[in-house]
Amino acid sequence: MGARWCNHGCFVITWLTAAWAAAEGPAPKYDVPKYDVPKYDVVVYGGTSAGVIAAVQTARMSGSVVLIAPGNHLGGMTSGGLGYTDTGDKSVIGGLARNFYQRVKIHYDRPAAWTGERPDQYDRYRPESDAMWTFEPHVAERLFEEWISERNITLVRGERLNGQSGVKVQRGNIVSISTESGRAFHGRMFIDATYEGDLMAAAGVRCVVGREANSEYGETLNGVQIKRNRHHHRFLKRVDPFVTPGNRSSGLVFGVDSGDPGREGEADHRVQAYCFRMCLSDDPENQVPFSKPRDYDEQRYELLFRNFEAGDLRVPLDSNMLPNRKTDTNNNGAFSTDFIGANYGYAEADYARREEILREHETYQKGLMWTLAHHPRVPESVRHTMSRWGLAADEFTHNNHWPHQLYVREARRMVADYVVTEHDCRRTRMCADPVALGSYNMDSHNCQRYVTPENTVQNEGDIQVSPGGSYAISYRAIVPRRGEARNLLVPVCLSASHIAYGSIRMEPVFMILGQSAATAAMQAIDARRSVQDIDYRELRSRLEADGQVLDVPSAAKPRIRLSAAQLDGIVVDDDDATFDGNWIFSSSTSPYVNDGYRYADWQSEGVKTARFATRLPPGRYDVRLGFPAHANRATNARIRTMHAGGTTATTVNQRQPVDRDGAFVSLGRFVFRGEGVVIISNEDADGYVIADAVQFVPCRDGGEPRGSPLVGRQSPLPRN
Repeated sequence: MGARWCNHGCFVITWLTAAWAAAEGPAPKYDVPKYDVPKYDVVVYGGTSAGVIAAVQTARMSGSVVLIAPGNHLGGMTSGGLGYTDTGDKSVIGGLARNFYQRVKIHYDRPAAWTGERPDQYDRYRPESDAMWTFEPHVAERLFEEWISERNITLVRGERLNGQSGVKVQRGNIVSISTESGRAFHGRMFIDATYEGDLMAAAGVRCVVGREANSEYGETLNGVQIKRNRHHHRFLKRVDPFVTPGNRSSGLVFGVDSGDPGREGEADHRVQAYCFRMCLSDDPENQVPFSKPRDYDEQRYELLFRNFEAGDLRVPLDSNMLPNRKTDTNNNGAFSTDFIGANYGYAEADYARREEILREHETYQKGLMWTLAHHPRVPESVRHTMSRWGLAADEFTHNNHWPHQLYVREARRMVADYVVTEHDCRRTRMCADPVALGSYNMDSHNCQRYVTPENTVQNEGDIQVSPGGSYAISYRAIVPRRGEARNLLVPVCLSASHIAYGSIRMEPVFMILGQSAATAAMQAIDARRSVQDIDYRELRSRLEADGQVLDVPSAAKPRIRLSAAQLDGIVVDDDDATFDGNWIFSSSTSPYVNDGYRYADWQSEGVKTARFATRLPPGRYDVRLGFPAHANRATNARIRTMHAGGTTATTVNQRQPVDRDGAFVSLGRFVFRGEGVVIISNEDADGYVIADAVQFVPCRDGGEPRGSPLVGRQSPLPRN
C-alpha cells in the first residue's frame, strides 16, 4: 500500500501538480461571506506556535481574530519540550518568529531567570546576541500566553473541531466551523494551524498521508529507503528478531514488523515515528525519579536488551542542554524514544483513537526510561549514566512532569497546485512567490523496523540530508489548489512531499508560515479575493516590511550532484560499498556522486574501513577516487587498491581540490583480472576521511583512459 489520499480511499498517488495558472487581467472579485451572527475576520484553529503567530499577526493588522486551541496549552512543540530549537540558518528567521526568540533572550538577560546555574555556565547564552534559541518549556509557554494577552485576541481552549459535520462550506468558502461541544465560529478567513490538518481535511481539501514514491516527483530520498540506511539511528550490531533466537517459527519480538518492508524508493502508508521530547534535569534538587508504569511490560524492550548484549553500549538518548541544567531529550540510536511503527493510524484517527495512541507512546517511553535506569539487563555503564537524570520537577507540573504535546512529526500533508519537493530543498527549482525560507536537513526519522534477508533486525526510513543552505517555500504551498477552499490557509500541514516536509517541519518555519498565512488572509479580505488570487507583490511587500526574510542568500548555491550512470567506466557509489565501523552520511559539501557521501571521524576509537568492489572485464583501468575536498578532511587518507599485480597503498590529501573537475583523483593505472577492490581507511588520519565513489575507467592500448575525463556532468532532474 502506498501513500494515500486522505478520506478518499487508499491508493498510490498518481496526480502530478499543475503549474500555477497565470491570471489574464485582474483576479476576479468574490463576495466576502456576510452573516447575521457575530463573526471574526480570521478564525485560527490550532494552538501551535504557528497558530499563536497567525493570531498575533492578524491582530497587528487590525483584524478581529479567535484562536481555538484543541488542548489547554499554547505553543505546541515549542512549549512542549522542543526547547533546543532546530534552526538551520538562523539569519533567515525573521519577522515575528525572530521576535519570539528575541523575547526568549530578554527573559534570560534577567538574573532572576537563572535558578539552577549562572548564565556564564551555560554555553548557549551569549550576551551579545539579539536572540536566544534554547529555552525551558515553561518559559516558551509563558511568552506565548503574554503575546496573546497583549493583543485583542479571543482565546478559546479545550475545543476540538467536529470533524464529521463541523465545517460548513458554501460556494467554495468555509462559512463556519463547529466544535464537539456545539460552539460555532464564523469567519471570513480560516487558518488550519494544527499538526494533524483536521480543518483542512474536514473542508474537503486534498491531502495525503505516507511516503510518495521517488518517481512521483522525480526525487531520490522519498519512499522506502533501505539502501540509504546510513545514519546512526539503526542497528550497528547483528541483533536477532525472533522470540527464540534463530527460530523464525517462534515469532517476532515486540516492535518488529512481520510484513514486507517494500522496495527501494516505492510509496507506502508509513509515517516517521513520534516521541515525547522530555525535559530532564541533573540537579538533585529539581528532579523526579523515573517511575515504572503500572502496565509495564519488559518484553517491549527485548530488542533494547539484545542490542546491548550484542555490544552496542551507546546510551540511547540525545540530551541537549537547556538553561538551568535541563534538557531537551530526543531519540538516539537503534532503540530509543521513537516508538517506531506505532503511529500509522494517528493522522486520520478519531479523537478517542488518537488518545489511545498518545497513551501507548507515553507508556512505552516512560517504561523505556525506567528500564534504562533500573533493569538488570541494561549495562551498568548505561545505568550509571542514567542515575544522574530525572524528570525536571518544575516543568509540566500539571501533567506529572511529562510533556503535554506528543511530537507529531508528520501527519496529513496538503496537495496543492504547488508541492514543495526535494528539488526545492536542493534549489534545483526556485519558486517565484516565496513566503518563507527553510534551511534544515531533509530529516525523516525511522518509519519501520523489519527483518533483513540475513535474519537480523533493522530500522528503515531515517534520512538526514543537508540542503546545503536556505531554500524558498512557495505561497501556493500554503493555500488549497484552485477549486477547493477559497478562504483557507494551511501553514503547518502544507503542500510538500514527505522528504521535503522533513526539512520544512521545524518550529521557526511554522512560525514564519503562520505570519505569512495571516498576512495573506487579511489582504484577501481587504481585496475581496480568494486566497488563491491575492496580489503576491502586495503580500511580499507587507511581509518584508514586517521583517520576513524571503530572498535565498547568494551563498546557498545548488549542490553539484554527479550521476554515477553518466560517468565514464564503471562507478561504485557509497550506496554499494561495504562499511566496517560507523560511517556517517552527509551531503554538505559538493560535488558528490548521486545523493552524497560517507565520512569517518578520525577522533573516535577504532579503525573504520570502506570497501568498494566490483566485477571488471579483464584489462587495464585508471582507478579514480571521488570525494568533495574540504579543509577539515584528512591529508593522509589511506587507500589500498587490490589488482592483478597485488595491493598498492596510497595516501590521498582530501583537503586539496582534486584533479578531475573537482570530483575525482587518480590512484593509478592497474591491470585487473575479474574483480577490482579499493579499500579506504581512517587509520592514523588527521581529519575526516571521505568515501564517496570509486571509478574504474578502461584504458586504451597505449595506457590512456578511454572516453572523456569527465567528471562534471550532472544528471537532469525531473521537475515537479
